[in-house]
Amino acid sequence: MAEERLQKILAQAGVASRRKAEEYILGGRVSVNRVPVTELGAKADIEKDEIRVDGHVLKPRKHHIYIALHKPKEVMTTLHDPEGRKTVKHLIKGIHGHVFYAGRLDYMSEGLLLLTTDGEFARRVTAPQTHLEKTYVVKVNGRLTAEQEASFRRGVPLYGRRTAPAKLKLLRPGANPWYEVKLTEGRQNQIRDMFKSFGLLVEKLRRVKIGFLTLEGLPPRAYRTLTREEIAKFRKILGMDDASNPI
Repeated sequence: MAEERLQKILAQAGVASRRKAEEYILGGRVSVNRVPVTELGAKADIEKDEIRVDGHVLKPRKHHIYIALHKPKEVMTTLHDPEGRKTVKHLIKGIHGHVFYAGRLDYMSEGLLLLTTDGEFARRVTAPQTHLEKTYVVKVNGRLTAEQEASFRRGVPLYGRRTAPAKLKLLRPGANPWYEVKLTEGRQNQIRDMFKSFGLLVEKLRRVKIGFLTLEGLPPRAYRTLTREEIAKFRKILGMDDASNPI
């Protein structure tokens, strides 16, 4: 296996997200062949080098887990909640090690959620640079004007930074209309905040699609593992098998 950056190796092994892995390296918690490494540019080969995190030898994970879950409302996208609310841990059994969420859904939102032990996969699913489209259906307490719809599509200034262009389609008109929204980025509470910037409140929000993957055959609370074909298709879309595409 070719050498790779340490933070990428740690993420792929399910130790931590790439950002958290960088903190581990800078904090002196990682060593290669018993030599502490504190530079983010350092590389290693997990098949040949002895990589340790907090003194524990890192072993390559032979098989990652990839799960599609239909998250219901009033469930936290986390394994532990300090307020004692129900989490996805209550819905999925048998996953060991660090689990990454490829795009969180807030407590009151529902829909398709990807969970995996593959940190690099999760990072690329959520990275705006991959342009992986996520599709949502949203019920709002009022209708956008034509001018507001155009502004929504161009991108909305949120907290000092404009959102990326979005796709918006009216699915069902009325006093409480339904919209289809497609995003290639995923800031916290982004869709709710985008509608809120026009004075509207989101009443229901469901993610129905991530890339090519849909909720078909998955009722609320149900989950399944991704097929080999689906995993391979995602890896190709995300550029994970292309060494020239570091993202």
